[in-house]
Order: sequence, then C-alpha cells, then structure tokens
Amino acid sequence: MFIFDAHLDLSMNAMEWNRNLTWSVDDIRESEQGMTDKPDRSRNTVSLEAMRKGNIGLCMATQIARYVKKENRLPGWNSPQQAWAQTQGQLAWYRTMEDIGEMVQIRNKAQLEKHLELWQTKEGKKPIGYILSLEGADSIVSLDYLEKSYEDGLRAIGPAHYGPGTYAFGTDSSGSIGVKGKALLKEIERLNLILDATHLCDQSFWETLDYYNGPVWASHNNCRALVNHNRQFSDEQIKALIERRAVIGMALDAWMMVPNWKRGKSTPKAMNCSLEQTLNNIDHICQIAGNAKHVGIGTDLDGGFGTEQCPMDVDTIADLQKIPELLQDRGYENYDIEAIMSRNFLNFLKTTWED
Repeated sequence: MFIFDAHLDLSMNAMEWNRNLTWSVDDIRESEQGMTDKPDRSRNTVSLEAMRKGNIGLCMATQIARYVKKENRLPGWNSPQQAWAQTQGQLAWYRTMEDIGEMVQIRNKAQLEKHLELWQTKEGKKPIGYILSLEGADSIVSLDYLEKSYEDGLRAIGPAHYGPGTYAFGTDSSGSIGVKGKALLKEIERLNLILDATHLCDQSFWETLDYYNGPVWASHNNCRALVNHNRQFSDEQIKALIERRAVIGMALDAWMMVPNWKRGKSTPKAMNCSLEQTLNNIDHICQIAGNAKHVGIGTDLDGGFGTEQCPMDVDTIADLQKIPELLQDRGYENYDIEAIMSRNFLNFLKTTWED
C-alpha cells in the first residue's frame, strides 16, 4: 500500500548525524558501530532504500535549526542567521539528492499528481517525493526570509519546536504568539503555506487557531488522553483541528506512545511499546471525529531516536507496511485504511493547492 509520511528529518540525519541515506539501513548501522555521541547510533531506521521497500513514496521532509537566546539552555544556534544558514545546508542536501535521481521535490498539485502516477506505473527504482517543511520558525530571520523559503519550495511550517521561540512557544514551555507571531501567521496565510500545529504549547496553539485563517494540520502528534504530556493534543485540541478539516499524523516516538517512559532507561520491549499503541491513537482520533478522515502517518522516525525508542515491531521504516493489516484486524475497511496511510494527507494537499 502506498504510504505518505508527514514528518521525516532526512536532511538533519544526513547533515548532523552524517548518515548517507543512499546506503541501506544495515550499512548505516555498521558504519556507526562504536559511536557514542548520540543515543541512536547504529540503531537508525530510515534510508531511501528502506522507504522504497516500504512503498513510502512521498514525505514531508524537514529543515530544522533552533535559534536559542543566551538564557535558553536547549541545544541550538546562537543567532537566527546561523540557524538560517544551517537550514540552507539542509536544503542543499535535498538538491543533491535530486541531482542523482534519489529524490524529487513536489511544490504544487500538478507535480503531486505526476509523482503519484509515477509510483503507480513505473517499475524499478523510483525517486522519493518530498515536500519541504520547516520545523520551528526560529531560522526565519525576517519575514522576507519566509518568502525566500517559499520560492525554494517550502510548503509547510511549524511556528515553534521545543521551548520558547521567536514566533511562538513550543513543547515544555508556555506563552503567547505575540506581535512577531501574529505577523508570521499573516505571512504564512498570504503565501498559502500549511501551518503545522505540532509542538505549539497550549496557549500558543489556541491563539494561533484563533488568529490564523489558512490551512492547518499536525504532521506528527499523538493523543494526550493516552499519554498525559503537553507534547500531545488534548481532546479539545483534536476537536478544534477536526473543525478546521485538519489531518493529524501519528508519531512513532515511544515516549509519546506509552505512559511513564524514562529516556535512556526504558526499552520498547519492557514497556510493551508496539504499533498497537499507534492504532490506539488512530482509534481515539477516529472516535472523536466519527470517521477516519482526520488521521494519518507522521512517524518522526530517526528524529533523534532509533530502535531504542520506537515500537518494538519496527526495525526499519519499511515496517510501516504492517499497519494496514493491523487496522484490518481491528475492523477497518480498506477504503479507510488507504485514507489513513496516505489519502487523507494527499487530499488535504490537493485541496490546499487547488489554486
């Protein structure tokens, strides 16, 4: 079954983890044996080959670079100019993947339709389609830079990531979108970018939905009713997104899937973390919506974690193909399964890009 993954940090892995994503997952793991600088070394789950194996032919591919002020102890860049430059290096990597036929950028409805047809008809090696997304807006030095990004193919943006940001407050923080945030939202709306509500703290979330009138979705976010943390959406937030015709992608980060996860100590097997928890989150959103039109897949695989912190029945991203059968076992009809695996997000894009 064709799969659309709404959130993958591909360029971050290539540029900051120094992973050659044209290699197989096994080759990347072998190259990282003995490395200890990051907890997920030799435990990666994503490569372009694995995506093809799993029929994951299209994804939202991120740029990400946090600007941190002096008082902010989160890791990041010490100026927005440095953060911008980092995102441009990430963009350059995507361009080189296009140059060698590994990937192709999708910017509009016509290109989307052409790419989907290619994946339905072409035999052999196919390019992975990617739509550019910016996770956290701190690298946008000024609003002119947002238009530059749009011209380079940016089509979705999340105003915040973790902590206090320039334009909004994110996970594990609290605060208002403020004047700068409102100006950014107006520009996002003017450019018809998709606003990604993922990572917004509760106050910034509600202010954003009240102020912003353009298309909104959540690329990788689970349910607070199942794991009680501010990173997750409350039922009220889910209902508000459904009213805005949003789609919410399910993330496969274990601490968001099972309660009481302790980073660096818990293991997926010990915590019984599996794709069944992903289905629990899917079920929860479908029950709130009364249908299967507002949920999709946004794995965040290799987003700073690997097999040490993802479902125990996921070895590589190709294992997403296990989800359709699990949904079928829960009584989902094939039409709804296809919607969850790709069509909901695809329909959202086609509607957004109608003009």
